[in-house]
Amino acid sequence: MTSTFMGLEIGRRGVQAHQTALNTIGHNINNMDTKGYSRQRVEFTPFEPIYLPGLNRAETPGQLGQGVSVERIERIRDQLLDRRIVAQSSGEGYWDVRDKYIRDMEHLYMETGFNSIRSKMDTFWDAWQELSQNAADNEYRVAVLNRGKTLIDGINGHFHGLKTLQTQADDAIQMNVSRVNEITRQIAALNGDIQRIKGQGDNPNDLMDRRDLLVDELSSIIDITVTQKDPDEFMVHTSGHVLVQGQIGRQFDLRKDVDAESFAYIYWRDTGREMNFTRGALGALFELRDVTIQSEIQNLDNMTMNFTDLVNEIHREAYGANGRTGINFFSEYPFVTNVNGNYDRSGNGFFDSTYIYRINGQNMLEPQAQPGFEGVITLSGSDRMIDVPYYSTDTVSDIITRINNSGAEVVARLNREGQLQLKGTPSELVDGQRVHPDFVIRHVQDSGHFLAGYAGILNESGAQGAFTWAQADAVESLRGGAQDYALAPIANPSGWIRVNPDLFRDPTSVAAGFGENGRPANPGNGDAASAISSIRNNAVMVGRFATFDDYFANTIGNIGLLGEQSGRALATENQIMKYLKDLRESISGVNLDEELTNMIRFQKGYEAAARYISTVNAMLDTLINRMGV
Repeated sequence: MTSTFMGLEIGRRGVQAHQTALNTIGHNINNMDTKGYSRQRVEFTPFEPIYLPGLNRAETPGQLGQGVSVERIERIRDQLLDRRIVAQSSGEGYWDVRDKYIRDMEHLYMETGFNSIRSKMDTFWDAWQELSQNAADNEYRVAVLNRGKTLIDGINGHFHGLKTLQTQADDAIQMNVSRVNEITRQIAALNGDIQRIKGQGDNPNDLMDRRDLLVDELSSIIDITVTQKDPDEFMVHTSGHVLVQGQIGRQFDLRKDVDAESFAYIYWRDTGREMNFTRGALGALFELRDVTIQSEIQNLDNMTMNFTDLVNEIHREAYGANGRTGINFFSEYPFVTNVNGNYDRSGNGFFDSTYIYRINGQNMLEPQAQPGFEGVITLSGSDRMIDVPYYSTDTVSDIITRINNSGAEVVARLNREGQLQLKGTPSELVDGQRVHPDFVIRHVQDSGHFLAGYAGILNESGAQGAFTWAQADAVESLRGGAQDYALAPIANPSGWIRVNPDLFRDPTSVAAGFGENGRPANPGNGDAASAISSIRNNAVMVGRFATFDDYFANTIGNIGLLGEQSGRALATENQIMKYLKDLRESISGVNLDEELTNMIRFQKGYEAAARYISTVNAMLDTLINRMGV
């Protein structure tokens, strides 16, 4: 039944409801600059009326209302838009990180004038050309040494610049993994708090804002999706794996890979399985460290190794002014000390592999000659064997070109003596990692007679005569002796290569001319210096590039394309994310004009409810104090 004082209760509810609304508006206004805050709105609902249906219901016309109550304080959020932002954020995070590192790489290549490696190499060739014309003057030998040192210093500096970027990327990976672990812990903890508050019938709006802000940050680091099929179980997935499930936040561990220069790789802490990310900031960092920067280092190593090997090859055959010969111009540091290239790859104490970099054939070939043979040359590729067929109508030059275009990890050329020369190249990257050492020839086989009888590289044709690195003393399958192959170098020659210090102590040992019949060259003979100078214009096969000019042109062009690609992709991602965030801000952000308008409306409602209480109070005063006197 109704009460005499029911009017006061209705007024009280109205005052409290509008006061709650005013407090919510104050909360919105004070958090309008808070990152991740979503504006909140009070939802009013009529209080339960008198009477509810029942047998004891009073005979009154209709139900009597009992005022207003606050049903909930709701935050304004578009869940579908949030999911779009989470899905898009990993793309922006990926290109943002990638663009920064590519810009840093561009600065390494933005050497102008005499500071560029190419210019230093040109002055080095010029020094040899000058020596060829003044072979009797030792000051030109000193100039060759000094320009060689300047060039090597530039190469070393370029390598260390790339290596620094690679190390920075590895450090950033470790920091980002730590941040991912921290975010997952915080999201799991918030899930527990939110679940408990919801269990009490309240809306933990501010806690859910904090959770969504963490999800946004996490989505820029790794590629994630968010689901909540069960209202009490908020879940985060990454690459098909559960990362957060309710109050459980899975963690990652980092392990150093000694075979990958002690770089860190990610593993699930609970299962121990490796985890690979391809998007977000972590995906960009892994690709930069293991692919983009590593490829640039390998290209620099390849150029350096070919450059120094070609110079040394000629310099060893020539004579210095003091009559000495057999001296390398650049210091060589083989990866193995065994003269046959034998190496214990498994670490069990026994030789099981052969590491050689270069093989020279025994016979002099003419580029345009037709061997008249048919067969298939089998060479090692990154993850499979590559067959290179040749036919009776092919010339030697045709076969060499086909080898170089095959994609094998071996390139071919004719050296100064016209002998066929095979060289190992940096290994391909498979899944972001090197699966084989650089500058190691792993397999050479010929079903016909081109490599065996004609070029003089293998002892016999077929599988039984193949050179295979996965065994000790594999050099026994080669036709020539120890002088016709070179051992594989220590990793990253662009970081450690030096001009032979013995030449600085005695510049007269710098070779300028070829001798005859075992006798030193004449003092004015500059044939060897001229041959070294001409390397710049010869087809020397720097990996898949024919000349050093091709290498430099490709390197500069490639880094420019990478910069253009990353810049455009980042601009596109930024525009998309700006549109989505602006759209979310228009829905969830605090609009000061709207809040002030609502504040006036609720203030008037509060005043009306208060006035209603005063009116009811006056009526009750008349009823109680003024009647019956």
